[in-house]
Parts: sequence; C-alpha cells; structure tokens
Amino acid sequence: MDIEALLLSLRLAIWTLVLIIPFGIWVAHSLQSMGKSRSWVEAALALPLVLPPTVLGYYLLVGLGGKSLFGIPLVFSFTGILIASLIVNLPFAIQPIQRAFEAINPEIREAAQVSGLTKWQIFRLIELPLAWRGITSAAVLTFAHTLGEFGVILMVGGAIPGETKTVSIAIYDKVQSFDTSGAGALSLLLLCTSLVAIALSYGVFSRNPSRSKQWSS
Repeated sequence: MDIEALLLSLRLAIWTLVLIIPFGIWVAHSLQSMGKSRSWVEAALALPLVLPPTVLGYYLLVGLGGKSLFGIPLVFSFTGILIASLIVNLPFAIQPIQRAFEAINPEIREAAQVSGLTKWQIFRLIELPLAWRGITSAAVLTFAHTLGEFGVILMVGGAIPGETKTVSIAIYDKVQSFDTSGAGALSLLLLCTSLVAIALSYGVFSRNPSRSKQWSS
C-alpha cells in the first residue's frame, strides 16, 4: 500500500471539493435563468465527460506550460493537478446540483416571492435546503472521481512522488514493475470507494418519490 500516494490523493480530493462545490452551486443555480446560451454553456461544462483524458490533458499541458502562480509552476506540481482536477470534475459537481434545483416546484419560489423574500433569502432559506441531496451527491461523486482520475493528472503532473503521484498513477507504476499485490490492494481500495459513492448517489441521496408528489400537489 502506497500511503504517500493515498494521502496525496486524499489531499487533492479534499481541495477539489472545497473549491468546486461552491462554484458548482453558483453555476447550477445560474443556469436556470440563462436564455438561449444555456445549451452551449451546458455542453461546454459537460465536455470532460466525452473528451478523452489525453486530449484534455494535452490542452491543459499546453495552456499551463511555462506559466506559474505566485512563483509555483502550473505543470508537474500539485497546483497544476489541482487545476486539472477542478476542470475534469466540472460535470460531476454541477449536473447533480442543477437537477436538484430544477426539481424544486416553481410554486414554492413564487410563494416565497409573494411573502416578500429577496432572491438571496429564497436561495439561502429555501432552495439550498431543498437541493441538499443533489449537493451531497455531487460532493460524493466528485470525491470518488478525483481519487480515481488518471489520464489528465498524469499528463499535467507526471508521476513525482509526494507531489503529483496519486493512487491511480501508483497503481500504474506497480503494474509496470510487476508488483501485482500492491496494485491489487490499491485497486481494491478505489473499487470499494467507487462502489460506495455510486450507492450513496443512487440510493441514499436520491429524491423521495412520495415527497416529490407532495410538493407537486
């Protein structure tokens, strides 16, 4: 078990969550009021789902190459793989939250407006609590996907131990060196994590049909 790679992956996943979930909430909520440009914005945000990781990683490598942030290079560094992780996780962080906001009955918002609540109060007191299942699901999926991301991270960060060598890259290195037991242990860890994340997303955090009928009535 490569503890160093595991801790680095956990660090990357936590930072990705902290930065992308608030952004995902803002984008998902803003999409509701967009006009004709909405479909194009949604398509751009969903690109990481269909683009090959090597293609996305190549563009990030070219775009970030030679650049730095506060003196820290943006390629082959933790900062670089964090930026890559944020971009590749956009669909996982935005789409579940967007669906949760869309599932809120419009009559609830209308009633809140009639009651004199401002848009910010409606968002904070009504929409966020009703969308918590989607927000939590987005967080779970983003966390699990970050732990298992391989192609984009390898292209942007390489495999520097303690800096950019995550669990998925460690698995690849162990297979290359014929360490099947180490690769198997790490693979099993990611398999269990992914299974739990999917179970939570589709089970515990799915909408309650009876509650949906209650709101719609």
